[in-house]
Amino acid sequence: MKNPTRTANAVPVPAPACAAASGAISEDDIVALVHRFYANVREDAVLGPIFTRHVDDWDAHLALLVDFWSALLRGTRRFRGAPVTRHNALPGLDAALFERWLALFDATTTSLGHPLLKAEADAQARLIATRLWQRYRENAESGRDG
Repeated sequence: MKNPTRTANAVPVPAPACAAASGAISEDDIVALVHRFYANVREDAVLGPIFTRHVDDWDAHLALLVDFWSALLRGTRRFRGAPVTRHNALPGLDAALFERWLALFDATTTSLGHPLLKAEADAQARLIATRLWQRYRENAESGRDG
């Protein structure tokens, strides 16, 4: 039986591969990550109600988050926003909420079966959570709004 990935001269021909198999992170990967993660967040007993209180238009919010994660993981330049200011305005956040967000994020990236996406997105998520929580505490201590 012939190997379909080889030519008559036995030169390997790359088989078609999805982005996960090739290692690249595609825009479709970002969309899947954001949509699956925030579906999980919305269903979460602790985080869901917080997001429900503060997100009025989920379609617009998801589009903004796709742009945000695409900027971080693919270097695109569509994102326009102020995440620190927005999060600083939320009342009652604590370290446990950030840890829960990270645990859900980790479970989501694991479920996607894309090792490069998981490694890079999880590293970025940890940095984001750490910075947001740090700035949130600093803001609360100083009494500023943003």
